[in-house]
Amino acid sequence: MPSHFHAVVWIDHSQARIFHLGLSGSDEVTLHPQLATRHLHHKANAIGSGHAAPDKAFYAEVTKAITDAGEILIIGPAGAKAELASHIRAHAPDVAKRIAAVEAADHPSDNEIVAYAKRHFKLPLPRIQAPGAAAGERHAG
Repeated sequence: MPSHFHAVVWIDHSQARIFHLGLSGSDEVTLHPQLATRHLHHKANAIGSGHAAPDKAFYAEVTKAITDAGEILIIGPAGAKAELASHIRAHAPDVAKRIAAVEAADHPSDNEIVAYAKRHFKLPLPRIQAPGAAAGERHAG
């Protein structure tokens, strides 16, 4: 059933919100990095960029949560979305083949994330019945 199952991941460095979208609706999983977010301050003439290294365990956990998706959309602000996509390409090439897009998205609500993903994957939006959806259906009895 993965060919009819979509996932959208909204990610930043403090959390990942994962929505699995199917014909019966959607469900959400929220994951957080194990390490508390820490603010790094960059001093002049210091070595290093002042940015925290990507949390590989966090990205591995997110990857595991979307392994069964047929198509994956990764969205979010800043660099975490690209870091996640790079992690998936390096550590789960079979999952990487199913990444449909990596796109910028600020801080949308859960409903906005689901609606964005449904538009991207061309799925019916809530409360709108697709033309002919009921026609031709057979019910086992």
